[in-house]
Amino acid sequence: MSHLYDSWDANYKTPFGAVKKGKVCYFQIHLPKEVHPDYSPCLVLFRTGFKERFINMFLIKEEDDCMVWGCGFIPNYVGVHYYYFAYTLNRQRFYIKKTAGHIGNLNDGDLFQLTVYSEDYDTPDFLKGGVMYQIFPDRFAKSGKVHENIPEGRVLREDWGGTPQYKPDENGHVWNNDYFGGDLAGIQEKLPYLKDLGVTCIYLNPIFESHENHRYNTANYMKVDPLLGTNQDFMELCDAAEKFGISVILDGVFSHTGADSIYFNKFGRYPEPGAYQSKDSPYYPWYTFWNYPEEYEAWWGIDTLPNVKENNKDYSNYICGDGGVLDYWLAMGAAGFRLDVADELPDEFLDKLRRCVKRSGTEKIVIGEVWEDASNKEAYGIKRRYLLGDQLDSVMNYPFREAIINYIKGMSSRDFQLGIMTILENYPKPTVDVLMNFVSTHDIERAINRFGGENCDDKSKDWMAERYLNEQEYARGKNMLKAAMVLMFFLPGVPSIYYGDEAGLQGYKDPFNRRCYPWGHEDQELIAYTKELSRIRHTYKVFRDGRMVFLPAQDDVMAFARIHESAGISVQIYVNRSAQVQEVDFHPWRDDYKVSYIERGEFEHEKIRIEPYDYIVLVCRDENKA
Repeated sequence: MSHLYDSWDANYKTPFGAVKKGKVCYFQIHLPKEVHPDYSPCLVLFRTGFKERFINMFLIKEEDDCMVWGCGFIPNYVGVHYYYFAYTLNRQRFYIKKTAGHIGNLNDGDLFQLTVYSEDYDTPDFLKGGVMYQIFPDRFAKSGKVHENIPEGRVLREDWGGTPQYKPDENGHVWNNDYFGGDLAGIQEKLPYLKDLGVTCIYLNPIFESHENHRYNTANYMKVDPLLGTNQDFMELCDAAEKFGISVILDGVFSHTGADSIYFNKFGRYPEPGAYQSKDSPYYPWYTFWNYPEEYEAWWGIDTLPNVKENNKDYSNYICGDGGVLDYWLAMGAAGFRLDVADELPDEFLDKLRRCVKRSGTEKIVIGEVWEDASNKEAYGIKRRYLLGDQLDSVMNYPFREAIINYIKGMSSRDFQLGIMTILENYPKPTVDVLMNFVSTHDIERAINRFGGENCDDKSKDWMAERYLNEQEYARGKNMLKAAMVLMFFLPGVPSIYYGDEAGLQGYKDPFNRRCYPWGHEDQELIAYTKELSRIRHTYKVFRDGRMVFLPAQDDVMAFARIHESAGISVQIYVNRSAQVQEVDFHPWRDDYKVSYIERGEFEHEKIRIEPYDYIVLVCRDENKA
């Protein structure tokens, strides 16, 4: 008998992971033969805030060293459930609870989680099996097109690739008002490059009119920022991208606006009075003032970012109502929205937002920025329900990012597998297939710096500003980045390349992770490597929605398979994170699967040889279906 219970093993629980409401889930525990319970063991299961349910288990079978007890459970309610097992022996109660992430242990441990999601929850197909590319619009590509009606107060830079301005003024304020001139027309010109890279979806950081270069302080939700172009330019970008098989997702910043906006108008830039200037402004009810007009609720106390009341009827209708902000941009060609700080958006607003987006078609997507495990996240004292069917399709997968980075930097393979499998177990399968997987974004230092350079967590911006990796550091960072990208591309979900990562672009934390794309100075070898990852990903449908199992290997070699059992195919991936050649034994995920094609690498005599920081891809087929 291996374990009392193992939530990852089909011998103990089926199906794996989250389940649909109304679909039966089977549980089995394996008790030693010498254990004769006073009466039937039971499954104890509950939802937060509700009473426990006690479900009797029945003796299923006898095995060599254990007695197998089982039961079925049909969930009638959507939500995160918690469970454990209990039995009584000689009038003493024993519990089987979770240790090591998925193993049932006697008495000591945590509760197991069972996520139950809506029976009609599904996610858009267009992103599945694809490759996402994240663009910070001011820094990707500059078309040279002349833009009109540029707002006052902007510093237009002519030194493409220069260090972004980061120093505060004499009052200690950083204005973020230097612009390098990247625009929508520039992105459109680079569509052939993105297509060649294997990209199927572009995620744009905010493009709406705003008066800081990051554009997270929205000034007008209905207008493209003049330095990026016009609303017509956006529509043309979407039309052109569609011809290349590329969709475009926008960044929606709905928890706050800019103080310098048509809505708040603190600085009087706009002719119509905003909430700051008049209580008669139609926008006044959107905001919370404590001492009008100077004291108001602001995002993390930053007075240039006044918070909105998302559930204010006028505000939520402006964003989510008929003909509102969401409708407008979806009609212009957007494939959906990534929601900034989704955990700060209330449930009622998220429910309304999803209904609005899906009115434009079930293929429109909603992705939330959530940094933790989004299945059991609590925010403001409330258990959130992002992934149960009424709110988000997907989230930014920071847990995978941390697991990938830490594994490549030396974390044990056991801890890596635990980090990956916990998310796969807790998230609905429809979510898993469209998870946004990445190793770099606009909010964190670039992975090549995290791998090759010094830790920057306790360093000043002066330290980060002009600090580049030396030749040795760059070589190490690049090698480790390549190994990390293999995991990012082939684990469940959708790889998201942060613009320039594939070209060797460096950068510590904001704003240095937002440097200009190095056109003419790219690392061509790294670009070719990225193209090869995309090619393999697009070749095999297992990367679209195939399930995943980890394979036996060793700490320096991560091995896993993506599988379509119905088609009798598995693609096995081996990644060497070390600076030495590694050899491992070949283990098919199931005995009747044999290697039919070597996609990449060396394989002979049941041995797999992997060069430093390299990877092997073997295609295996079920002999019974050949």
